[in-house]
Amino acid sequence: MAKLSPSTLVIIVMCCYWATIAASQSMKYKDPKQPLNVRIKDLLNRMTLEEKIGQMTQIDRSVASADVMQKYFIGSILSGGGSVPAKEASPEMWIDMINGFQNGSLATRLGIPMIYGIDAVHGNNNVYKATIFPHNVGLGVTRDPELIKKIGAATALEVRATGINYAFAPCIAVCRDPRWGRCFESYSEDPTIVRQMTELIPGLQGDIPANGRKGVPYVEKVVACAKHFVGDGGTTKGINENNTVISPHNLFSIHMPAYYDSVLKGVATIMISYSSVNGAKMHGDHQLVTNFLKNNVKFRGFVISDWQGIDRITDPPHANYTYSILRSVEAGLDMIMVPLNYTEFINGLSYLVTNNFIPMSRIDDAVKRILRVKFVMGLFENPLADTTMVKHLGSHEHRELAREAVRKSLVLLKNGKTATEPLLPLPKKSAKILVSGTHADDIGNQCGGWTIEWHGQSGNITIGTTILSAIKNTVDPTTEVVYQENPTPEFIKSNNFSYAIVVTGEHPYSETVGDSLNLTIPEPGPTTITNVCGAVKCVVVLISGRPVVIEPYVSNMDALVAAWLPGSEGQGVADVLYGDYGFTGKLARTWFKTVDQLPMNVGDPHYDPLYPFGFGITTEPVKSS
Repeated sequence: MAKLSPSTLVIIVMCCYWATIAASQSMKYKDPKQPLNVRIKDLLNRMTLEEKIGQMTQIDRSVASADVMQKYFIGSILSGGGSVPAKEASPEMWIDMINGFQNGSLATRLGIPMIYGIDAVHGNNNVYKATIFPHNVGLGVTRDPELIKKIGAATALEVRATGINYAFAPCIAVCRDPRWGRCFESYSEDPTIVRQMTELIPGLQGDIPANGRKGVPYVEKVVACAKHFVGDGGTTKGINENNTVISPHNLFSIHMPAYYDSVLKGVATIMISYSSVNGAKMHGDHQLVTNFLKNNVKFRGFVISDWQGIDRITDPPHANYTYSILRSVEAGLDMIMVPLNYTEFINGLSYLVTNNFIPMSRIDDAVKRILRVKFVMGLFENPLADTTMVKHLGSHEHRELAREAVRKSLVLLKNGKTATEPLLPLPKKSAKILVSGTHADDIGNQCGGWTIEWHGQSGNITIGTTILSAIKNTVDPTTEVVYQENPTPEFIKSNNFSYAIVVTGEHPYSETVGDSLNLTIPEPGPTTITNVCGAVKCVVVLISGRPVVIEPYVSNMDALVAAWLPGSEGQGVADVLYGDYGFTGKLARTWFKTVDQLPMNVGDPHYDPLYPFGFGITTEPVKSS
């Protein structure tokens, strides 16, 4: 074997050294010590058009697989409402499923991890045994941003417990008409309250550092999503996905302010609304999405569509999908929630770019934003989930927090036939009491929509405490509690009850299914109220996602409590009914007399409510003897 000369050895060593340096430099995007923009630029420069378009694509878990993730470079997966690995799936099943998808992403040429999203809008509400917090319509009543931040932090832990890292929350719609089927997702008709409630964002994501740059996402927990941009709560007659006819002044003073706050708090993503503003579909609105949100407000996270949102740019939906892709991407949307026929989207966008209908600069802007969020959240360093967070799902601590939120969200609208004869707080010790109504012993009814299923579902669909159980837990052991869902007047009169509690209201719904032009309580609710309150002293606990028609029945009631959609912890209702805590809630929505008055919001010239915005009777806790 020939000996190498010293000069040759030096050359070989130097070549190895420079090869090592070149390799390290070539992998800058994998080095967390590199500046954020260096990592983004380095990775973007390596990506093919196919890889870039893959990052812009979000698909539902029902059509995802490791092979699909690897073949199409998919940037994100979501679980739509009720889209779960199995009925009553455990956290471990969720984690195994998500890691399986992620391994497909990591096996790609560049190993860009995917991000997994879910509608965690009142807790991790798709997941069995998760803590279900009150819906936003009740949380707005509390006017307690610190409580909302704690709920965000708890939700982040329960989302992470299932291996998920992206929550489509908060909904910062300002619902101006309760006929809208998503009004329960809105904190208030008042933009000031909605702005306060954006504290959910630092709860979910973490507190942005004092020196953090305006508009730049900040994520140390889970990615949040402010939605639905913009004006979704102002549509004509409250019709879901409809048109918001509005002046620029009202758009920017009512519906826009919470987005300023969200961006300042480092929100990582913003979801576009199905609705239109003055006839212009938001999914295709370049002026508001790009010129205003991105260029004016300086939002640096990514903009995502709603489920098949770009399809609905045309009427009928999907009539010209190539046009829908063009309009939405040109408008400034960065990630498209396709979410099913992803090859059609990928092929369509590829065609538009290669044929110069969409410039590469627009694609690069979208991908930079997506990568920015993925780098900021540490996804490249920790792409796979483990079971260390499982203990947080439905924890006692979180259920106690939800119970506190229920107590603070209740609004006492009437207390006694006269002011000198209050019925509440109720005595814990009585001979015999009646509990009735369709919602008294039904965890699904008290949780509402977006719970286990997309529209929610009546019945014992998850773990929690029904209001009936809570009452039994609270009263004196000697008090006989009789439950009859819809008792007859004869039954009531023959039993000599000390008092009755009627728990009734709306059945679960979400989105368009919940749109209502009459806002009446479904039967047998009105009949139960009439029969029970006509025969015995009664308090009505109303479970609803918005104010509903109650004026015809109020005179028969001795007391009336708006409990909204309290979630899994019904014990919070009993805590206040029986005086362990006082009523403190004040209406964050106007309670109308008749639907003919709608829309009617505080400050309107025709304002003549049954109960005005800000109304709520307060009581003091009963001191234990």
